[in-house]
Amino acid sequence: MTIRVQNENFSIEEEINAIKADRKDIGAIVTFTGTVRDMAKSADMSKAIPITKMHLEHYPGMTEKQLSEIQAEAHSRWPIIDSTIIHRVGDLFPGDNIVLVITLSAHRHAAFEAAEFLMDFLKSKAPFWKKEQPEEGEANWVDARESDSEALSRW
Repeated sequence: MTIRVQNENFSIEEEINAIKADRKDIGAIVTFTGTVRDMAKSADMSKAIPITKMHLEHYPGMTEKQLSEIQAEAHSRWPIIDSTIIHRVGDLFPGDNIVLVITLSAHRHAAFEAAEFLMDFLKSKAPFWKKEQPEEGEANWVDARESDSEALSRW
């Protein structure tokens, strides 16, 4: 199991090659990559606002501990062979990678469900804070969305 919180970009292809190197027991590799959009929702969620960057912060040590706990939970719920979570912090711009989740399993069903479980946790409970900078005006901190909490509740 791999967890990294970093400023640097990541290569999806290199991460997949690293996690599956010399393995013959994998039947499914599921990946999710989150990227920065160039639009964000207004505070009242009524319209889209162009953004120029996003700033992500985390609590070092606590973040990795929580990610490790939820990753272990995914491994206990599904027959996952291995998994990777990479989450970026710092200033990110539209089109940049934010997060990568990779799950490996003998079968696709387990790999898909575990990846979805990990992403639902990352979106709603992981200790990351993000601030979006609109093209005009002040940057604002982004609150968790109700839909993210609802997605987590099914697990």
